[in-house]
Amino acid sequence: MGQWLLKTEPSAYSFAQLQHDKRTVWDGVKNPLALKNLGQMQQGDQVLIYHTGDEKAVTGIARVLGKAYADPKKNDPKLLVIDLAAVAALPRPVALADLKANPKLKDWELVRLPRLSVMPVSAAQWAEVERLAKR
Repeated sequence: MGQWLLKTEPSAYSFAQLQHDKRTVWDGVKNPLALKNLGQMQQGDQVLIYHTGDEKAVTGIARVLGKAYADPKKNDPKLLVIDLAAVAALPRPVALADLKANPKLKDWELVRLPRLSVMPVSAAQWAEVERLAKR
């Protein structure tokens, strides 16, 4: 099972909105590397939801409901979407500043490539985010 991080601007679509909706079609990804990552997602993969903007924090966990597919709203087969379901909010959001200050996370794309909107999360990185969320 894979683990990923998806970024969203909370004023556009927050984790709280995903919890309310229970599931959504995750769209709007345009960066080629982010689209490649989205295309690798499989049913059952876990996803950390990260709020950008003023918040800059990992806020919740979601689950991928199926493989990526072409965005039905676009006329471009390269633009992919996935179906996503809310799992749970983190006990407390984990701020980007805390992630950057953690030596265990120094090589994570979230720290190195801050504009990338879809990225893999290693098991060690996932465990560290969960540990930080419980502080």
